Order: sequence, then C-alpha cells, then structure tokens
Amino acid sequence: MAAFHEVLFPIDVALGAAGGPERVTEIVTSVSGREERNARRADSRRRFDAGYGVKSLAALSDVVAFFEERRGRLHGFRWLDRLDHSSAAPGAPVAPQDQAIGTGTGTRAAFPLAKTYGALHAPYVRAIAKPVAGSVRVAVAGVEKTVGTAFAVDPTTGIVTFLPGHIPASGTVVTAGFLFDVPVRFDTDFLEVNLTAFAAGDIPRIPIVEIRP
Repeated sequence: MAAFHEVLFPIDVALGAAGGPERVTEIVTSVSGREERNARRADSRRRFDAGYGVKSLAALSDVVAFFEERRGRLHGFRWLDRLDHSSAAPGAPVAPQDQAIGTGTGTRAAFPLAKTYGALHAPYVRAIAKPVAGSVRVAVAGVEKTVGTAFAVDPTTGIVTFLPGHIPASGTVVTAGFLFDVPVRFDTDFLEVNLTAFAAGDIPRIPIVEIRP
C-alpha cells in the first residue's frame, strides 16, 4: 500500500531544481475567434525537475538512494520549493497575521492552514498540508496565541486545533504564519543515468510532481 514518508528530499538538490505551478485549462475557439475557457482542475499542481540541481556524483548517488527508498512513484515525500515555501512575502519573516485561515464560530476548534494568492480579481486559496514543524504561529483577532497552551498543530496534515478554553469567539478572524513543504512523489519509475554524459555536463531528468497526501 502506498504511503507518505515524512522525509525531505535532499535540500541541496532541490534548491537547484526547475519547476513551478501547472494549470489545466480547456480552450474552445469558435469560428469568430472567440474563446470559451474552462478550468479542468480547481487547484494548481506543481511540477519540478530535480535533475537541474544535481551538480556532483555524490548528489546523484543521494538522489538514487532516495528514489530507491521511495520505491519510485510509490511513496510520497516532502519537497522544498525555493520560490514558494513561506506564508510571508519573499524575504520577510513569518508573522502570525500573515494568512487568514478562518473565522471563529464559538464552537469551531479546527482550522486548516491555507495560503491566499492574489486579492482583487480572483484570489486563489491553496491548502497547506505539510507545514514545517515548529514554524507555525497563530493569532486570533490579531493577538498571537501560544502553541501547546492555546492550540496544537499537526505537521502531517496542516490542521490547527484550538485547545479547550481557547476556542475562537464567534466572528473573530484566525490568522497564521508558517513555513511549508510541498507533498510530492517521483513522476517516473525509471532514473536513466549516463555517467559518461553526466561527467561531460549532461544532467539527468528527475521529474517530481505534487500530490494530495
């Protein structure tokens, strides 16, 4: 049975990888030239090529070992997206007011982490399921709360749960700041490595694709 391994892909390789979000849009063009565009998938899906990050035979060996332990495409794992791994703006420190994750009802205790992209036209809310352990900060009505006293965080699901006596009051906005990884898997069951070509500067292709853990 497939599982998700709570382990991070080698960071030195991931930092040199190429990739980003992918959308699936269906476009039908009429005779007049007008288009009908429909999103076939509500959420984006990130794809990466880790091959660009392999700079040495030692790094390549680490990736092969990681690939074998994951059994190719079978098991998922964590991936550090160099471009997008924080609730804050690039270069800014994480703050508990970074992202709105819900509004209190007086009885609701669980709030899933999320990150919103855009603001004016069609904001996209992305679910964050793999926060970095120890990085999550939470505020209610702008006031930061203490982890372990007021709330707990499950780093394997991204769910913030308020503890008894600390449930957000009705109408209060709950916000959070955090670092996060992307849940991914290998998108191949075969790593083709040509050591002769690699020594000459050729980079092996190592496709990675985002999943829903």
